[in-house]
Amino acid sequence: MTKLSHVDTTGKAKMVDVGSKDITRREAVASVVVLLNEAAYHATKENTSKKGDVLTVAKLAGIQAAKKTSELIPLCHQIALDNVDIEFTPDATKYTITITATVVCSARTGVEMEALTACSVAALTVYDMLKAIQKDIVITDLKLLKKKGGVSGEFTRTDT
Repeated sequence: MTKLSHVDTTGKAKMVDVGSKDITRREAVASVVVLLNEAAYHATKENTSKKGDVLTVAKLAGIQAAKKTSELIPLCHQIALDNVDIEFTPDATKYTITITATVVCSARTGVEMEALTACSVAALTVYDMLKAIQKDIVITDLKLLKKKGGVSGEFTRTDT
């Protein structure tokens, strides 16, 4: 079993000291799926939601969330992000929207949590924007797809 970096020798939670690590370019990509009914899906695609442009608001929320990850996840470091990109892939046959977040930085620690947080908050924003149309929206399959940079090297999910 790999030793957890956020636990000290007594088993207590601690923040990892990254001060001696090299600054390298880091990238993480995460995704999440939002399951909608036909009405909510079409309101999103046709931009007819009473609250406004669902995907634009969700994109902005995801970007903002990535930038604020260290305020939400207690042991995350503050990271100056170089770029956050949020993409939406609608599927008209399943009435789903897959949200993909790509986060890039030059830092001493990775941006996996920022990418996952961006996806989560973007998906929650879709829910908030559409809850008047559909109360039983499901948010599912939040996952890290890939990461690169840093000592641990590259990771690419193979069970997509």
